[in-house]
Amino acid sequence: MADVNPALVKQLREKTNAGMMDCKKALVEAGGDLAKAEDLLRKKGIASASKKAFRSAKEGTVASYIHLQGKVGVLVEVNCETDFVAKNELFRDFVKDITLHIAAAHPLYVSREQVPAATVEKEREIYREQVKGKPKNVVEKIVDGKLDKYYAGVCLLDQPFIKNPDQTIKDLISSKIAELGENIIVRRFTRYVVGEEIEAGSPATEMPVGSEATAG
Repeated sequence: MADVNPALVKQLREKTNAGMMDCKKALVEAGGDLAKAEDLLRKKGIASASKKAFRSAKEGTVASYIHLQGKVGVLVEVNCETDFVAKNELFRDFVKDITLHIAAAHPLYVSREQVPAATVEKEREIYREQVKGKPKNVVEKIVDGKLDKYYAGVCLLDQPFIKNPDQTIKDLISSKIAELGENIIVRRFTRYVVGEEIEAGSPATEMPVGSEATAG
């Protein structure tokens, strides 16, 4: 994919709340024209997905997946707005993809908001020590970048989708909201591994992703 000014991508994302990769693709297609890119997202129904993210989603399904001959198991709750969509094949396939991804990518949290503040600050301190001696404003930019990479490793929404690494799970959810016309929330998940030690203070896995959270 051609390079696009990151500032334009950020601006388009703030205006439409569409996924980062969707914004980047739209800007490439529009030749860097912000207004044209916004129109493209609207025509595809992606920009409208942000409005649906504030709607209540209390239907849906609980799905499970067993991997590696019973060595890894995943249980996930994904919500939508109506029972009609909950029974839709596209929605079911999406939920299956989420369970497969969790099994393979091993996220610890649903979203950034779920990561304990103490954990975030500990990571920040480690990163600051790694770049000690640089100007303060440079240090904070580097630390923020490293923290983004940390989130991409442990937060489901920030992880690259295993079937399409150019797309995050958050972007995948946004595309499904646009496709199905309803808000979608990955509410919680649990991942089990045979013989894995359970640590005290292990992160809880309940966190809304759509209308009841900051992700869109």
